[in-house]
Amino acid sequence: MTQFEGSHILSVNQLSLDSLNTIFNVAHKMTPYALREKRTKVLDGAILGNLFFEPSTRTRVSFGCAFNLLGGNVRETVGMAASSLSKGESLYDTARVLSTYSDVIAMRHPESYSVEEFAKGSRVPVINGGDGANEHPTQALLDLFTIQKELVHSGRSIDGAHIALVGDLKYGRTVHSLSRLLCMYKDIHFTLISPSELAMPEYVIADIENAGHKITISHQLEGNLNQADILYLTRIQEERFPSQEEANKYRGKFRLNHSIYTQHCKSNTVIMHPLPRDSRAQANELDNDLNSHPSLAIFRQADNGLLIRMALFALTLGVENQLEKYECPVNWYSRKADR
Repeated sequence: MTQFEGSHILSVNQLSLDSLNTIFNVAHKMTPYALREKRTKVLDGAILGNLFFEPSTRTRVSFGCAFNLLGGNVRETVGMAASSLSKGESLYDTARVLSTYSDVIAMRHPESYSVEEFAKGSRVPVINGGDGANEHPTQALLDLFTIQKELVHSGRSIDGAHIALVGDLKYGRTVHSLSRLLCMYKDIHFTLISPSELAMPEYVIADIENAGHKITISHQLEGNLNQADILYLTRIQEERFPSQEEANKYRGKFRLNHSIYTQHCKSNTVIMHPLPRDSRAQANELDNDLNSHPSLAIFRQADNGLLIRMALFALTLGVENQLEKYECPVNWYSRKADR
């Protein structure tokens, strides 16, 4: 992708290294607004249609907050039952109508490729907030942005990094999209750890191999984490399984706590997770005893999601170079600005 303005963002396959650098550069510019050090009203009067037909907390709220922080207004539709899709309306018809009311649309839907189908009928840019088990491009972008920031902070680089992806790699759309982005870099060692039934899809593995990267595939944590620079865990995607009983077979298979981390990881291995982490006793894939660990980056990931989504809105609406022109002071007390 070389042109952002007016374009849909549906898949990481649209992006190039130049695109990534552009997004990340704009995301860095959003930091003072996210921290409430100052405001910008660059999108004053613009409307985001935030359409979430599948449960979401962080992604839905961060899309809305990102737009608000740029001065825009948000109109939300949450849940299939609250929309005319439940009455049999097509995605195309929904898009034609709702894009009349909006300047940009963020959408999540439980079916793969549904957001792409919706975009065919939209008159405004559509950003994919997750389409079934297929992709989650904005999560992949914020994950990659986090990886870059975390590694640079300790004098390392994405090129040549050892990245371990752990958990439900079959249904975890975040790892599918992230792996495709990582393929653009050089000499990465991927370690893929999952139950054999939840292995990374073959097409993703083929992408990694075709890009010339090294792959290690395993079904156990022990012995596979000692050289990892990034440890990226995922929860069991129970909503993708045919039954709760089937999902329960794999819950709690891979757990990380302070003791396991100290025993099996480097002292500066970055711990990531797309959230929500499943903290129920039978799962607990990422223990609370790591909450104060300096290598735990999961909340920095969530913070970065706001910056990335602000950047995408600015780029698709063509205002990335007008932020300062519409700045104004923050009138209220904010602890964020004191950090």
